[in-house]
Amino acid sequence: MSKRAAVLCGAAVVMAGSLAAVPAEAGTPRAAEPFHAVKPAWKKCGTDDYPTLQCASVKVPLDHSGSTGRRTITLALSRVPHTAKKYQGPLLVNPGGPGGSGLTLAGFVASALPKKVAAQYDVIGFDPRGVGASEPALDCAPGHFGAVRPDSVPTSPEVEQANLRRVRAFAEACGRKYGHLLPHLNTDAAARDIDVIRRALGAKKINYFGYSYGTYLGAVYAKLFPERVRRLVLDSVIDPTQVWYDANLNQNHAFNDRHRAFMAWVARHDRTYGLGTDPEKVEATWYAMRAALKKHPAGGKVGAAELEDTYIPGGYYNGYWPYLAEAFSAYVNHEDAEPLIEAYENFGTNDATGDNGYSVYTAVQCRDASWPRDWRQWRKDHWAAYARSPFLTWNNAWYNAPCAFWPTESVRPERVRNSELPPALLFQATQDAATPYQGGVTVHRLLSRSRLVVESGGGNHGITLSGNACLDRHLTAYLTDGTVPRGRRGEADAVCAALPDPKPLTSKATPRSARGSTLHGLLGFRS
Repeated sequence: MSKRAAVLCGAAVVMAGSLAAVPAEAGTPRAAEPFHAVKPAWKKCGTDDYPTLQCASVKVPLDHSGSTGRRTITLALSRVPHTAKKYQGPLLVNPGGPGGSGLTLAGFVASALPKKVAAQYDVIGFDPRGVGASEPALDCAPGHFGAVRPDSVPTSPEVEQANLRRVRAFAEACGRKYGHLLPHLNTDAAARDIDVIRRALGAKKINYFGYSYGTYLGAVYAKLFPERVRRLVLDSVIDPTQVWYDANLNQNHAFNDRHRAFMAWVARHDRTYGLGTDPEKVEATWYAMRAALKKHPAGGKVGAAELEDTYIPGGYYNGYWPYLAEAFSAYVNHEDAEPLIEAYENFGTNDATGDNGYSVYTAVQCRDASWPRDWRQWRKDHWAAYARSPFLTWNNAWYNAPCAFWPTESVRPERVRNSELPPALLFQATQDAATPYQGGVTVHRLLSRSRLVVESGGGNHGITLSGNACLDRHLTAYLTDGTVPRGRRGEADAVCAALPDPKPLTSKATPRSARGSTLHGLLGFRS
């Protein structure tokens, strides 16, 4: 999952209780005649943070099979051009989602890598089909996450039906607005778009660096076009054998573990937050806060569901913990809701960009793989998960529930097993909640020549270029000359220690734009 991103809808909405659609064959057949890719016309679009950034666009076919004609859509590109004599080709970067914009990520990656390394690549960002500055961009139901939503936990039939009306309406809105696009929004199509970008850039091969969902997109591209991959970096790896229903169920348990780790951190810093030294009692206090907000939303904005939205980012990046703990403490100990409202506005709200991201997230995930169409199956599975992991389970269920009513049928996920690639480099944290550790292990096995670098004890999501020098040394060596770790250590080829947990803030003036939080802001949440 990633700052909530979405998957689009089609023409007719399937009602709860109906049978699952029969999956279509995996992927889309390759067009008989390759699409003519036009060289991008780059223009300056630098910012204060990334002054050398350039922007362009490229046309790609809406339907790569050609079976519905040659209608095109437009993808937005960004570039930080190489400056060194030694040129290693384009390095395409993707922040995940699905639904995440990659335009700014190009600037971040180029500035975060050692200058000598970045100078050897054209670092290329792109907005995948439907996303951001690409055209058309999706926004199925503006304000879908507007406050105050029904409680996420369906403790009564009335609450369950209120949530079902919301998700069903979202799917219907997607179908009405974008029914002609929805059959063409999936990972396979996005991977084929990457190859059009490659040809437009005039490159025989590409280098690729993807985070989160971007790891699945990269693995699918590598499966479709193994001969076009020069180097492949996958950070915080999606398990391709679980897309997408099972992956979300597993996330619930991993996020619950991270939330409890946050509660334990708050307990260790009782001197600062005054919430007690027993993690279980601190957790009980958090759920008591949730119950109070369910009855009386803070500022008319932060109810129970919005509280969950606010604290989910703490499962992605430990650097948010001090801000979240301050808000928790102020509400409980001083009856001061203002820090909580501020935290919600900083971490939990969706703007137009978030609405677009969620629309694409839903469209891609609902199309990518089969989902249960009988709501009784969702109810059974999620109550079982909730019994063990109450923090995220029902919030996550409603986030993905439009797929139960999606108007297009699903395709089969691509099988990414691959022995034709050069050595790929994988990075995985052992306590990652958004993409649990087993995903890295699974892809390590499926990509036979890959190498896995593990951050032991780490809970952050998106771990390279966020301050861990050990991880970055492996990344730098690989991008410099293809060097990968040699020694196998259990499931991993190399192990790095995690960064220490954050400390409480010393003042309100503590900057929030440290490298880690900058990266995690670009990655967003829900991947």
